[in-house]
Amino acid sequence: MANRSSRGALTGAVIGAAVGAIAARAAYAAFRRRPPIGGAKDWSRTNHRGEQVTLLEGTALVTGAGAAAVITPGLSLRHRAAALLTAAGAGLFGTYDDLYGTTSSKGFKGHLAALARGEITSGAVKIAGIGATGLAAAALAAPAKGVGGALGVLADGALIAGSANLANLFDLRPGRAIKVGLLAGVPLLAASAGSRGGRSAAALAAVPLGAAAALLPEDLGERAMLGDGGANALGALLGLAAVTRLNRPARLAALGVVAALTAASEKVSFTKVIAANPVLNWLDMLGRRPPQPQAVPPAAAKAGQAAPAGKASAEQV
Repeated sequence: MANRSSRGALTGAVIGAAVGAIAARAAYAAFRRRPPIGGAKDWSRTNHRGEQVTLLEGTALVTGAGAAAVITPGLSLRHRAAALLTAAGAGLFGTYDDLYGTTSSKGFKGHLAALARGEITSGAVKIAGIGATGLAAAALAAPAKGVGGALGVLADGALIAGSANLANLFDLRPGRAIKVGLLAGVPLLAASAGSRGGRSAAALAAVPLGAAAALLPEDLGERAMLGDGGANALGALLGLAAVTRLNRPARLAALGVVAALTAASEKVSFTKVIAANPVLNWLDMLGRRPPQPQAVPPAAAKAGQAAPAGKASAEQV
């Protein structure tokens, strides 16, 4: 029975990843021809090289993951609903911030400061929206029983919403958020597929990973980017998979890690930390275009001196 359960979990995961990948690529191609809202210019942003990239990658990921959540075998109706709610909530609120948000306030501190001034920012709307849908998804995935159960659902909802935000914090360079998602999600998928009773968690992890992996070449090639909509959805769906697979102590530990990294992002630059570590920097640059060198200053060129090679320090929009 255990072997049969493991085979079923693995089969569901493979199908989920495949459907997510195919649906995401199909959605990306369709959206490139005709964006879901507005025109192509509304989805275009300038990246750290000064080149135009499209945000439609994120919408394609949400669409692919949502389609896979409906089709993938091994998921209960409750888990399908939780996955759809998670993807839709994170994707819609993230895309709202992408298309209509401003950059005057950034981070939790920035949005809280704006609220204190009586200003409701698009980022605050996104945080509240993803928090609410994450909480609802957690309640669907693991119904509460008693006060302890209700507190558990609150913690699970925080893990889903926090994971959505953390993934977005890594979406500062081409391919980085997807690589982080793969590094976090593949072990979770492997542990779920190889365990008894891990069928739902395996499928829930496979769905966003398949969609993200299929879109990775567009991200690394700097033709497209996840944006808030895609990065938030990727993180939230992996958070939901963690809620489904991990036991209570492990979920609380994961929430602690997410909270600690989020707090650290207010003080330190993840980009600088990654660049200073040879292994992390190698992983970060893997598959990417080489950094763009700085232009040679006129005075240095006249003196026959080479300008120092610069790193791409501007954040990906």
